[in-house]
Amino acid sequence: VQLVESGGDLVHPGGSLSLSCTASGVTLSSADMTWVRQAPGKGVEWVSTIYPKRNLTTYTSSVKGRFAISIDNAKNTLYLQMNSLKTEDTAVYYCATGSAPWPIRGQGTQVTVSS
Repeated sequence: VQLVESGGDLVHPGGSLSLSCTASGVTLSSADMTWVRQAPGKGVEWVSTIYPKRNLTTYTSSVKGRFAISIDNAKNTLYLQMNSLKTEDTAVYYCATGSAPWPIRGQGTQVTVSS
C-alpha cells in the first residue's frame, strides 16, 4: 500500500484547503480510510474516517461541520475539504488505512493556518 498526500499550504484563518491522498495497492471504494493529523509537539489526532461500504463518514468534534471527507472512486483518491480553518488546525495531515495507531500512512502534507 502506498499513500501520497498533497494540497497542504499556508492559509489565513477562515480560509479553505482541499487535501488529496492518492492511493495504490488499495481500492478506496472498499477500504475504510482515515485522515489524522499531528500538530507540533503533540501526538497523532484522529480527524475523520470514511466507510464506503456503509456510506458513512465520521469526524472529530472540533472539525465537524467544517471538514468533509470524500472519495473519488475513478481516481482512487481520498479528499479532505477543509473550510473555516482555524489556527488550531495547523498540523501535518496524513491519510491512513487500518486502525489506530494507523501505521500505514503517507508522508504527510503540512497545513499552516496563520494570519
